[in-house]
Amino acid sequence: MTTPTINDFKDFVQLIDYSLMNNLNTDPHATADGFDHGPRQVFSGHYVPVAPTPIENPEYIIHSKTFFKELGLNDELAFDPTFQKIFSGDLSAAPPPMHKFGWATGYALSIYGTEYTAQCPFGTGNGYGDGRAISIFEGKFNNQHWEMQLKGSGPTPYCRGADGRAVLRSSIREFLAQEFMQALAVPTSRSLCLYASKSEIVARPWYLEGSSSNDPDIMLDNPVAITTRVAPSFLRVGQLELFNRRTRDQAHPKAFQELKMIVTHLIKSEYIDEVNQGLPFEKQIIQLSQAFQGRLTSLIANWLRVGYCQGNFNSDNCAAGGFTLDYGPFGFCETFDPAFQPWTGGGRHYSFFNQLKAGELNYDKFCSAISPLLKEGSSEQVELDQIRQRFETAMQAEFEKVWSAKLGLISSQPKFFQSLIFLMIETNVDYTIFFRELSNIPENLKALKGSFYSEISEELNKKWQTWLKEWRAIVLSENSEGVSVISARMKKVNPKYTWREWLIVPAYQEATRGDYSLVKELQEVLSHPYDEQSKDIETKYYRLRPKEFFKAGGVSHYSCSS
Repeated sequence: MTTPTINDFKDFVQLIDYSLMNNLNTDPHATADGFDHGPRQVFSGHYVPVAPTPIENPEYIIHSKTFFKELGLNDELAFDPTFQKIFSGDLSAAPPPMHKFGWATGYALSIYGTEYTAQCPFGTGNGYGDGRAISIFEGKFNNQHWEMQLKGSGPTPYCRGADGRAVLRSSIREFLAQEFMQALAVPTSRSLCLYASKSEIVARPWYLEGSSSNDPDIMLDNPVAITTRVAPSFLRVGQLELFNRRTRDQAHPKAFQELKMIVTHLIKSEYIDEVNQGLPFEKQIIQLSQAFQGRLTSLIANWLRVGYCQGNFNSDNCAAGGFTLDYGPFGFCETFDPAFQPWTGGGRHYSFFNQLKAGELNYDKFCSAISPLLKEGSSEQVELDQIRQRFETAMQAEFEKVWSAKLGLISSQPKFFQSLIFLMIETNVDYTIFFRELSNIPENLKALKGSFYSEISEELNKKWQTWLKEWRAIVLSENSEGVSVISARMKKVNPKYTWREWLIVPAYQEATRGDYSLVKELQEVLSHPYDEQSKDIETKYYRLRPKEFFKAGGVSHYSCSS
């Protein structure tokens, strides 16, 4: 952490570093002033200059004190009038050297490894990209480069006719989820701040209270909001795919050059410490593919460790920097189920355990996208293909590593893991509570039954007792430090507190009525997920999901309307 040194916006803006706009190509058909808000095809260039559309009567909701401190920002900056204007979409207040417009980017779409263009209103793929997300600032804070992006800041050329807004509900979810994932030590985009309008509303389909419908029942008026998410860059696998497709299709004379430029930008912004830029570019490509494979396999394994399901893990939702991106139809597994999928439009292919395969298919698209930068038949091309083929093995190794850590084991024992998975499914176990209680190294099954959603048969009880006895014997034989040391280590990977949608819903419902106290309480709880917190917090947040929320629309499942 860094002692805050940036106290007002004039100090903040001096840190600006427009590396993307300075080093990449703008769309040659773009406007000079960024007033480019209608859907249209974008045929070339890396970005489109776009001015955000400010929300009406913005009101401060929350900011990340942890991230502010990390950046060296004084917390009072979140209340600075200029800062508030800028980060609620009004760039007319931007002082030099900051531009009065930001930028949006296009990308391609692959769903489970298959290329799609139907999502684009023109049927060409030239209209698909950041429809309501506009980056407005890049800067270096304590020698770390960050890009700041407003989500819900109005339409761009990629909006496909939508209004470009995000509602307060989804904005709160994204803000809190990023705070939570950071606290869980899972790589993620970061939350900076969240402002909502006191007067502007938009209608979105949602669920009636108590509804068990799969699809939303009603159109609901929602306050609009802008949340600022931050990352070293927001380059996605889908973006690399877009430039590869243009190269493959010879879409324009500079297509190959633009592919090389964006991959170079990815290396400089995301992989500066892992790719030796003194090497020939072809060798850099090999190091990049190795580094991304390591990051992506570790990321997905950690998603499974904490119970996270992305819900919609298309290539356009896969960050090329190897971190969690786009908190739309995500959810966290409560009752353990390998097929858990919170998004009604997601399908089994993007369910909890299938994220391993989805990640492999996204990685395959990544390798295909960078492959044209290597000479056909070269040793580097052969090496890239070999690295690509190793993904499944690398993914399995990461998966086994995190499951061993969750179980307090040093050795990897796949058959033992598999028997536990079958028991957890048959028993309807709460994923988080079970592993947290297991971290106490219990001698008796009674200590774990508080994580069971239903009574178990005598036969199942015996199976559990046998498993527990065998597990405890292995753990103690592999570790000589003693129970307390093993327990403490397990509790560093098995959080006590998790995201429970039925506890998030009241927070955003109260927020629509102007009460943000629950949002701030959740921020505090979710910022310390591994800690033993107060008894009141434990009673409220460390418990099984109530029966009435098991099939509740907007809680157990939801559409991606945000």
